[in-house]
Amino acid sequence: MAQTADGGQLQTRDGVNRFASTDPRTGEVVGYHQVDDEAAVRAAVVRAREAAAWWGGLGFAERRRRLLSWRSALTRRIDELAGLITAETGKPRDDARLECVLVVAHLNWAARHAEKVLRRTKVASGLLMLHEASTVEYQPYGVIGVIGPWNYPAHTPMGSISYALAAGNAVVFKPSELTPGVGRALADSLARVVPEHPVLQVVTGFGETGMALCRSGVDKLAFTGSAATAKKVMATCAETLTPVVLECGGKDALLVDSDADLAAAADAAVWGAMANAGQTCVGVERVYVVDDVAQELTDRIVAQTRRLRTGGEPSADLGPITRPDQVEVIRGHLADALARGGTALVGGAESVRAPYVEPVVLADVPDTSTAVTDETFGPTVTLHRVVNLDDAVGLVNAGRYGLGAAVFSSRRGTEIAGRLRCGMVAVNSVISYAAVPALPFGGVGDSGFGRVHGADGLREFTRVQAVTRRRFRPPVQVLTFARPAWAIRFLLRIVRVLYGR
Repeated sequence: MAQTADGGQLQTRDGVNRFASTDPRTGEVVGYHQVDDEAAVRAAVVRAREAAAWWGGLGFAERRRRLLSWRSALTRRIDELAGLITAETGKPRDDARLECVLVVAHLNWAARHAEKVLRRTKVASGLLMLHEASTVEYQPYGVIGVIGPWNYPAHTPMGSISYALAAGNAVVFKPSELTPGVGRALADSLARVVPEHPVLQVVTGFGETGMALCRSGVDKLAFTGSAATAKKVMATCAETLTPVVLECGGKDALLVDSDADLAAAADAAVWGAMANAGQTCVGVERVYVVDDVAQELTDRIVAQTRRLRTGGEPSADLGPITRPDQVEVIRGHLADALARGGTALVGGAESVRAPYVEPVVLADVPDTSTAVTDETFGPTVTLHRVVNLDDAVGLVNAGRYGLGAAVFSSRRGTEIAGRLRCGMVAVNSVISYAAVPALPFGGVGDSGFGRVHGADGLREFTRVQAVTRRRFRPPVQVLTFARPAWAIRFLLRIVRVLYGR
């Protein structure tokens, strides 16, 4: 058995390289998938080009009908898809079911709203150009490449796929090498609804396959993953000036004011930090709480965290760490926090027992620790006392990430939210924005740029076209070499009257 450059295990059968996806809880093989090389990826894009021309030509109404049929088909088979997600990621079945619900909700919204958001719209031409009728519309790029993650292998890539398809594009999707079966299942389910052309294709493999997709001639590429990998993706796409939308994770914070509902804040902190074993890009990794309620909130968080159970059984609250090398990242962050004077209120270094990590709550961790500065992506959270939320805002905004955040405050929630340097904020809840299909999703800084979901997500997968059409001959024609000598003087007189006071 051979090995790829990034550590994947290869098996050759009938001259074709294959790799296995495995259940991280047991190591059992879930399925085998082909390693697609550069030629295979380019061939998929060529097929997608023809599919895109057909799909875009169907128009909004027919695409909506097809996509809503896909939504219905996915809904009927939620348990089947959730079972595959659980097998490839190890997450509890109900967590996988919740992920599937979000897939269906976003697909439904994208299909129903694409025409309203993207259709040709009249815009005012202004007094100086009254003789022109002006319109703007959003046309599909053609072929969109999507590189998806393993932590939410259906919901996250579908945040790009659903909106790209609704906008009239075809998609070539490269799922994580840890969850290729989920990607294949999504494409197969759409093929049963749209059999005429492969509007959604899947290419499988490791990092080399992803880089091949970047170079394949797609018209735009959507990537979700680490900031380090995003930089490589962006550099590769720059070779052909292929535009990108990047969602690169975060180090999200939850801020708690003295007037907050502490029971709700504690519940949100624990769920936001520990759900999906902490493997959530918008998960809570830091909590900043005002001094006068810090002890009560801490007691509540500690008590709730201690009730959580980790394991591979369906009833467990937390499953395994899906990616083996992430266990070492978590171990390193815990070690750094404790070495720098942090205190483990729940768990500690002994909580790391691959492939599982027990929940860990840390206090007194200095701001320079990697447990505070870097994305941990595990079931850990650091608690920090602050004098007021103004200090907390400064600490949150000083970080290099800027994906999401949460604020618990009865009076100042919206105000504080508006001051945070991030793409999304939940006030008196946590991660709720991800479940609202109309809201854009994305970040700033090392969390990436561009948006998926909502109207902005639809527009992200289109190119804007502005059109002017002359309605009548203007009294004075200035956009010509044949204009009279006095034309510009007359124009300046009008401009000074209109705008000079």
